[in-house]
Amino acid sequence: MRILIATMNEGKLREYERLLADVPGLELVTMASLPEPVNVVEDRDTFRGNALKKATEIATASGMACLADDSGLEVDALGGRPGVYSARYAGEGATDAENNAKLLDALTAAADEERTARFRCAIVMVDGAGRELATVQGACEGRIGRAPKGAHGFGYDPLFIPDGREQTMAELGPETKNEISHRAKAAAKLVPLLRQLQTR
Repeated sequence: MRILIATMNEGKLREYERLLADVPGLELVTMASLPEPVNVVEDRDTFRGNALKKATEIATASGMACLADDSGLEVDALGGRPGVYSARYAGEGATDAENNAKLLDALTAAADEERTARFRCAIVMVDGAGRELATVQGACEGRIGRAPKGAHGFGYDPLFIPDGREQTMAELGPETKNEISHRAKAAAKLVPLLRQLQTR
């Protein structure tokens, strides 16, 4: 089974190869293998909606089965924001540091018990004609710290403290993060679905 991952990022390809290693005979490739990249505007209001749009448009353009994901941070005290706007919370082209600073500013008055949050990920797979084959979601619950800590992560990792931990995601390091992350939990649900598809 050959699946196109909706990314140009080789790091994400390697992550998916590890997360889906229990699916035999799976070949994963990135959009770098296409004659030209497919640019998708992520304008849906849910993670699933964005992932489905990406997967569908890229599969239709390439004729290949495609797997796409969308993820972000939901903060309860902010009504679930930044949500699908996580990467551009402080504006289009915002840096991680700018997004983190805006989040801390928005939570200035929030007590520790009010800083609950979660990373959420939706993964959608479609066939080469763009028909939806599988949708899975995963979440990593935690809380938002009061200052960035750690150098291993990206995005909101320096602020996010997973439940049961005292360190931020950026302090825990990649090995631990990859065991408890929202993407890892979603991918774990995808493995048995891919095995079923192989037997059809």
